[in-house]
Amino acid sequence: MTFADPLKVVLVGAGGMGRAWRDIIEAAPDVELAGIADIDPARAEATADALGRPVPTGTDGVALAAATGARALVNVTVPEAHHPVTTAALFAGLDVLGEKPVAPTVAEALSLAAASEVTGRLFMVSQSRRWNPQLFALRAMAEDLGAVGGLTTEFFRAAHFPGFREEMAHPLLVDMAIHPFDSARFVLGAEPVAAYCEAHNPPWSWFAGDAAATAVFEMTGGVRYTYTGSWCSPGRQTSWNGEWRFSGEKGSAHWDGDHDPVLEGDVDPAPRPAAPYSGIEGALLVFTDALRTGVPPMGEVHENVMSLAMVEAAVRSAETGQRVLIDDVLADAHAEALRTETNPDVRDALAGWPSVRGVLTAAS
Repeated sequence: MTFADPLKVVLVGAGGMGRAWRDIIEAAPDVELAGIADIDPARAEATADALGRPVPTGTDGVALAAATGARALVNVTVPEAHHPVTTAALFAGLDVLGEKPVAPTVAEALSLAAASEVTGRLFMVSQSRRWNPQLFALRAMAEDLGAVGGLTTEFFRAAHFPGFREEMAHPLLVDMAIHPFDSARFVLGAEPVAAYCEAHNPPWSWFAGDAAATAVFEMTGGVRYTYTGSWCSPGRQTSWNGEWRFSGEKGSAHWDGDHDPVLEGDVDPAPRPAAPYSGIEGALLVFTDALRTGVPPMGEVHENVMSLAMVEAAVRSAETGQRVLIDDVLADAHAEALRTETNPDVRDALAGWPSVRGVLTAAS
């Protein structure tokens, strides 16, 4: 699928992230913001008015796309709306770029992957921190260090989020940890096999749920990825990206999350070009490039689901005290998706998968 004219897109969701996406889309080359939709029409209109040019608004992104001739949707709704909004767009013949998480549950994420297959439309998840050029540099260093010893991330912030995050049962794991979990898959070039996690809430915490956690993941090839963090940690703060250490047979690589990573050891690093993309701007450019070239992008829905599976496995482990196999999470989600799917074509596609892991990891 190719196109020569600017890609017309409708932005769905006009909250804080929606406004950030509005500005990125407006500034992007070869992309035209054709409309803004939100369940609150006044909010959609206010977000559009700030552009200083007429932009159609409405409450239904698919209908707005049909009225404006848009070919794609950028879905920046709340997580609970990701599945219905994206499904409707795919079946309307629209390609979709969506904010993380792909869906609130792995079961809904599998439904979306199958819907993408059935419709033949691209659904890419903007796991924006994947596009950090410093993370690309860390991955390159990992390749230079030989056999893998392990990867660790430390994340400590004193974060105040009045609203739903402070009422969540697992705010750190569900709302924030998906970023480093996804980045770890990228840096290691490996997929999760099992998770063991302990979560707790310090006595001074202003969160209702567990705002601190430590998780250890077994990854394919036997390497371990360890994540430890807290969202209620006064004192020295880490980067929002966390602090990373990669250990290999020839040395180690360190990334403070804000500056270029540092390589230490007996290593002669191979020269590699810098990553050309960054943040949500990078995600949008990659999405449009994928539509022009037909090459599946990093973040395509199938490839992204395993990051959400890591979150679900960590939460299950924290709640049960048991080591959790990722394939058990996938199997349970697949069974739930089959039970709850209302579209017969999507259900048939799900039923035809010989292996959930195999289908999800085939592209990567």
